[in-house]
Amino acid sequence: MAAFLVADGGSGTGGPRTLTPDEANRLAITRFRNYAAHGRAVTITVPGTAGGLIVTGSVDYQRKLGYGVVHGTGRDTSSDGLIGWTATSVFVHPLANAPAHAPASPPRSAWHSRPLLSSGSALDSSLSIALKLGSDRPDNAELLPQNGAAWWGRDQVDGHRVDVMTGPSSRDRSGTAGNVRYWVASDGTMYRVRVSVASEPQPVVIDFDTHKYVPVKPVPGVTPTR
Repeated sequence: MAAFLVADGGSGTGGPRTLTPDEANRLAITRFRNYAAHGRAVTITVPGTAGGLIVTGSVDYQRKLGYGVVHGTGRDTSSDGLIGWTATSVFVHPLANAPAHAPASPPRSAWHSRPLLSSGSALDSSLSIALKLGSDRPDNAELLPQNGAAWWGRDQVDGHRVDVMTGPSSRDRSGTAGNVRYWVASDGTMYRVRVSVASEPQPVVIDFDTHKYVPVKPVPGVTPTR
């Protein structure tokens, strides 16, 4: 259960009630389906009291890489540009007029790198969360309900009928069940995740398949995980 994210997911859409065996099975495989797909197109909405950020890009769940373009919302364009990230590092390429979508091949120069912060940055927390939504194996469906995972309601995301479910408590943080929301289709495909970060009052929202997936090419200085 430690592999599941643990953070405040905000208000629900109904429920809660205990997961049925079918719902538990779908929640157990949802991160594995991201991994099996190799990668997914994502739109990450990052909250911010002085204006938010939107990252539009792709995540490679097998090599643990992300790449996309950042645009500010309700703020100036000083943070706009291309972005690449791993579990430990962030790479930024500022652009005064950032495109709607990142070029398939990252520029070969003018990148600036820094460590990915483990706390205090809503952007870095969002990038880290996005990478953790893939796993090379399913979770244990029988243990999910025992550790507090629950069904909250039904919804639609971009025309996809989904169930809204919350994850379990983590092994080292009891009482955290219900803190992450997963919008999961009947085949176990994940279409949305909502998680709060400690540095902001509003949650991070990660939407999948909002645009065409483009395979992630590492930015200069990145060594992919094999």
